[in-house]
Amino acid sequence: MISHIKFCTIVIMSLFYMGVGLAHFISPEKFLLIMPPYLPYHLELIYISGFIEILLGVLLLIKRWRVFAGVGLIILLISVFPANIYLYSSDIARDAYGQISKSDALIRMFFQLPLVMIAYWHSQKNTSKQISYLYIFISVITILYFSYILF
Repeated sequence: MISHIKFCTIVIMSLFYMGVGLAHFISPEKFLLIMPPYLPYHLELIYISGFIEILLGVLLLIKRWRVFAGVGLIILLISVFPANIYLYSSDIARDAYGQISKSDALIRMFFQLPLVMIAYWHSQKNTSKQISYLYIFISVITILYFSYILF
């Protein structure tokens, strides 16, 4: 049963990653708003991160490539974390992004850790039952949160 639930979370997270990656190409202006000013080549970085997000989302679905995808997602999530920090710290970015509050930006920023944890879990072939239940709980909360803010 745990393996079925884990696979469901893999599919859902894969779809989220592919959807957000696609959004980088459809609405890059939304992502430009939260790019820290100190980074160069904003649009190029948005397209690169979008492509990588789509690729890793697809690879997450393929059992043979899941470890690679999990590690790649962890690296990607850490790499895009400065955008979350900038969104939290910049009134201009929050207003432009859609009137997101500072507390909403803080919550969003802290959800990066569960995303990293879930990517790690998805990359593991075997985990104990107790740890899997913890990851299932984290996955459900994270999926519900992102479903709420995305839809």
